[in-house]
Amino acid sequence: MIVLGLSSGTSADGIDVAAARLELDADLVRLTPLGHRTVPYPAGLRQEIRGALPPAATTAETVCRLDTRIGQAFGEAARLGAGELADGRADLVASHGQTLFHWVEGTAVRGTLQLGQPAWIAEATGLPVVSDLRTADVAAGGRGAPLAALLDVLLLGGRAEPAAALNLGGIANATVVRDGAPPEAFDTGPGNALLDAAVRRVTGGRADLDADGALARSGSPDPALLEILLAEPYYRLAPPKTTGLELFGPDHLDAALRRAGTPGDGDLLATLAEVTAVTVADALRPYGVAEVFASGGGTHNPELMRRIAARLHPARLRPFDTLGLDNDAKEAYLFALIGFLTWHGLAGSLPACTGARRAPLAGRLTPGAGPLRLPEPAATAPGRLRVDAQVP
Repeated sequence: MIVLGLSSGTSADGIDVAAARLELDADLVRLTPLGHRTVPYPAGLRQEIRGALPPAATTAETVCRLDTRIGQAFGEAARLGAGELADGRADLVASHGQTLFHWVEGTAVRGTLQLGQPAWIAEATGLPVVSDLRTADVAAGGRGAPLAALLDVLLLGGRAEPAAALNLGGIANATVVRDGAPPEAFDTGPGNALLDAAVRRVTGGRADLDADGALARSGSPDPALLEILLAEPYYRLAPPKTTGLELFGPDHLDAALRRAGTPGDGDLLATLAEVTAVTVADALRPYGVAEVFASGGGTHNPELMRRIAARLHPARLRPFDTLGLDNDAKEAYLFALIGFLTWHGLAGSLPACTGARRAPLAGRLTPGAGPLRLPEPAATAPGRLRVDAQVP
């Protein structure tokens, strides 16, 4: 079947849409990428989302309005994707939505909230929608993250040397796959979140990111600020673990700056790039990985990638697209895969990676224009993922 995956990360940059042809053959999943695109949020909506994200206070009215407007925006993105990427032949939409809050207490996740009412997506496309992809794992005692581990483990399994997948979104997460050992996955800490918060701070909100890493490249890490930031206890928690803007938001940066003082703009950005590089490398070093495959928005920051590569050495840092999936669309393809598995009665997360007691089916189903007609549940859980090139 052809599945559309929809995603918007913690940076709320826009809606990523990816179309995939998926087929299940015993324990092998075949995924053929049909294309992807990023659809910007409508004017003003991104600012409204950012204004409601932690540590901001919000209201039930705002949550209702955002749930509706994000759902409508996702519906329009899915409609465009169905036509442009799937030639009108999509069978299913899998929507992650926009995370508003991830309720973490210590090492436990108590709840998670993604906005983007799926009824609007079903109405816009006529297709059934799988949404709310994290909550079942949380209800089963897991952390609801990193869900990317499912795709990473299926794709990286069977390699001769230990390998890791690294996603550099607002929060960075990693999956480690080693022959003969259970997989492990965890959020390492901030990816782009602190960098983006600093750019908004130094530009008075005129810019959201350090284009091409120019500011970070112009400075040097400030030793006092770096020491304070790296003292955060989260980095020393054992996996599985997850975090978000609730911890690594603008308040986290402001508190550190009050203690260390505020360095020059270039030094501030260089310090924050070094924080991401150090925490990623420190998290992966115990596993002896030989290769790290990176995806996400942070891969477009050459200075961040340079620092991560230097800290990871002798492990090789490579783009995720060498595995057949575009760096910028990995999570959208992930959610397409999870939706496909749910449709076939298969679990959408890995307890070894999320800490759940069991592997639950992910999400909830919203009918499209017609009644739901699900296939017989698959008899075999997938053990491998193969990315096939699209035939012209």
